Amino acid sequence: MNMDHADPGEREGRGRSQHTSPPAIGHEGDAVGFAQALIGSRQNVSPKRLVEPGPTAEQLHELLSLAAAAPDHGLLTPWRFIIVPAGQRHRLAEVFALTLIDRDPSATLEQIESAREKAHRAPLLMVAIACLGPREPDTPALERMVSMGAAIQNLLLGAHAMGFGAGLTSGQAMASKRLSELCGLAADEVPVCCVNIGTVSKRKPGTRVRPLPSSFVSELGGGQAAGRVQ
Repeated sequence: MNMDHADPGEREGRGRSQHTSPPAIGHEGDAVGFAQALIGSRQNVSPKRLVEPGPTAEQLHELLSLAAAAPDHGLLTPWRFIIVPAGQRHRLAEVFALTLIDRDPSATLEQIESAREKAHRAPLLMVAIACLGPREPDTPALERMVSMGAAIQNLLLGAHAMGFGAGLTSGQAMASKRLSELCGLAADEVPVCCVNIGTVSKRKPGTRVRPLPSSFVSELGGGQAAGRVQ
């Protein structure tokens, strides 16, 4: 899988900014330390704990530019984001409520209102859309999803670096026809999750326990990658 491979001459003019060289980061040790601190300290923050202010228009542009830097085999941009502004949240809220009723006609008024409320939480709410239809080159769907995941991670890390909290939310509403119709999606587009960004009102204590590399790495031929990872 070569996620970064592309023919620049073949793919010019697709709305991408052109860069001739990566920006200088500084001493290698400093860059690695910064990356470790940024990635290691990031937490998923529930939209319930995200309040105003959210990103400014300029900050949002910077965040989306980070998403654009994700690995993308063939320069397909196999994902996009739909911003749900405050004035449109009620429409998303109604989709969440009706989707719950579709699944469970016996849902209580309290449950229905809770479903609606999910659309009114974080200052910035975007629906992440995977674009999986025929493209040229026809990169496999799983590879496109890897690219989408990288784009979302870039957004999350960028928001964290700016001092915001961010979290992903999903649920059965993502698979509903109602949501696809609301977002005006094509038949080959799939809503995957919501990206929520804002100021953190309350953080979770401590950090998540992460697995050791040795628990998920092995060597071809069998066995653990002894001596290479801990």
